[in-house]
Amino acid sequence: MVRITRSRGSRDKIVAGGHFCFWNPPRDTATIFPVLSKPSQQSIRRNWLPGTLCSAPHSHNLDVFMDPAQNLIAVAYAVDRKTVYINLGALDGDGVHPQAAGEKLFLSDDSENSFDMTFVRLKGFGRHIALSHRSNDENRTSLDKVWQLQIWDWKYSTTSSSILSGAIPNGSIDPVEFCFLGNNRLLVITDNLNLYSIEDMSQPPELLACFLMPIPLKLWCLPLIDDIGYGSQLHMQAQATMCTSDPTHRLICLTVAFTQFNTQIFIISMRIFFDLNETAVAIPIPWQHWGPSNTRILRYPFHLKIHINGNRVLHTLPVDMRDSQFIFQLLDFSPLAVTNRRGLGRVVKEPSTAYITADTFGKFGESLTTSLPYVQVVFSNRKFDFSRLRVVWIDKDRIYMLTRSPSSIDRLEVIDVQSDLQSGVVSTS
Repeated sequence: MVRITRSRGSRDKIVAGGHFCFWNPPRDTATIFPVLSKPSQQSIRRNWLPGTLCSAPHSHNLDVFMDPAQNLIAVAYAVDRKTVYINLGALDGDGVHPQAAGEKLFLSDDSENSFDMTFVRLKGFGRHIALSHRSNDENRTSLDKVWQLQIWDWKYSTTSSSILSGAIPNGSIDPVEFCFLGNNRLLVITDNLNLYSIEDMSQPPELLACFLMPIPLKLWCLPLIDDIGYGSQLHMQAQATMCTSDPTHRLICLTVAFTQFNTQIFIISMRIFFDLNETAVAIPIPWQHWGPSNTRILRYPFHLKIHINGNRVLHTLPVDMRDSQFIFQLLDFSPLAVTNRRGLGRVVKEPSTAYITADTFGKFGESLTTSLPYVQVVFSNRKFDFSRLRVVWIDKDRIYMLTRSPSSIDRLEVIDVQSDLQSGVVSTS
């Protein structure tokens, strides 16, 4: 068990590449340390004090992205609240990342003139780094804001012509949501799911398909994280393994935002984003044609914690009406698990119907039926205090829980799925 100091407003806590990564915007600090160090695993342990994430004069940090597998830390920052850059550094030392094209990435001139510093999102995968933000164009009304997304090949060039933009849907104040689907594809989530190719970075992303959602929804994409506790060497060996894993065997998990009394989740097989015909780019694909068989919608009348890894989804389940305690439920969507479960868990192939609401109070919505098969495994022998749970992650063998304590110290607990939870599996034929 690891103890972690907590402060108000801290965010972006993530376990990846065998490490816990943490950025604290109010204090302008960050930290990374190994969770379970192995002899064969190169470990990184470092703390950034205030003012050390970025040393540029008159600068303000906007977002931080860490990738332990590539020994990369990227810091998006603004100078004099006007010009935005992205520094590319090494996690295990000072100076420029040895494989970066330069010290920092530059935004396009158009971005600098209309950059809204308040809402920024920085993500990366493999050789790509992307920054999403709102446009602050004075000629537009508050109901007609624009998002912009710029993508760099950070190992090849410090500038980029790969830029997307559009109107912010549903009156949202956030920048557009997006996620990388492997090395060369990008999913941009607006009212619908827009799939782009980013293979040619010398031009704007190429639209491959538009997957229509059944109703307008504000959706957030859970981080796509590969196995956390791998024992391979860090840097490029680990990254090569991560980025070449077959994305068609993976899932994305979209949660519906602003639901006050329930949790609404779209679990989507990524194979739909790779099995495209020639007409996909010309004609938007209706929900009825792609959604029901490639999606499983979960709706619960309570809040829960959830994490996705590969083709498995882990989430909490309350054990009483007060929601004070919970157990874990694992949903395995891999075809192998469905066909060869060996008596473990319950195979769910029958369709299920959920009423999905698009507004806070549930006045506008639609009943949707989905049927993506999965194996349901409930770990019933260990119960946990839900009020103390902050975040949960899962990898191949372990569950990681970040829990509150009465003091300002959080605890990171590691649970071995095989030895700690397997004895309490509820198995149904």
